Amino acid sequence: MHGFFCAAAALRILLCRGYHAMVFNSIMSVETNREKPLRVALIGMSGSGKTFWTKKLAASGVPAVSCDDGIEQKLAARLAAGGYAGINGVAAWMGWPDSATYAEREADYLAEEIHTLDEILTELEKQPEKSLVLDTTGSVIYAGNNLLMRLRRQMTVVHLAASAEEQLLLIERYLNDPKPVLWRGAFQSKAGEKARETVARCYPALIAGRRQSYEALAHCTLQVGELRDGSLDAGAFLKMIQGKTGSAR
Repeated sequence: MHGFFCAAAALRILLCRGYHAMVFNSIMSVETNREKPLRVALIGMSGSGKTFWTKKLAASGVPAVSCDDGIEQKLAARLAAGGYAGINGVAAWMGWPDSATYAEREADYLAEEIHTLDEILTELEKQPEKSLVLDTTGSVIYAGNNLLMRLRRQMTVVHLAASAEEQLLLIERYLNDPKPVLWRGAFQSKAGEKARETVARCYPALIAGRRQSYEALAHCTLQVGELRDGSLDAGAFLKMIQGKTGSAR
């Protein structure tokens, strides 16, 4: 990811010099006689609230897409062969990270994630007037520098970040209701340790490693704790983004 960090840093220098259109062309470009499209991509760990807020925004009338749904569709034949379905079925198909088939299926999942994201971004590039809220996966940061730079150019990328206390909840959720997770070598078991014990020990390191990548990719970060106010609606959520970036579009 070193190349991406350098590219992201260069982009931020350009922003400081006033070249906003180079990064925010989907939300900050000069448009006349029409309303600018709303384009927001939510990133963060599984369980951080990406899907919740995507559904909130979709209910308010904004078109929304879930990367998980696209990946599941592309894996449908392989899932069906094992009797799996749904996002939990994808997790079950991948298996625990110490299983014999995990590495191969992790690679298959990432390949379909890259394919899905490329399709979404291509459509946005062809339709500059199109609004969209994108519910990404926690592993979007592994999609490669080219796709990530395209994502930043086309959308406002918002990182939903969990505090240390909230990270414990994310670990508990993963153990009790597993979702697809790409460990990318972060799962390192010890002799005599059960898989669930290894997850509990290694998951914090996975979160810490990803956090830096999320922050490099994002245009702004919202703390998950700030979003737990039950009175917050889609409009309030967008205003929070606007307060961080200067624009919600």
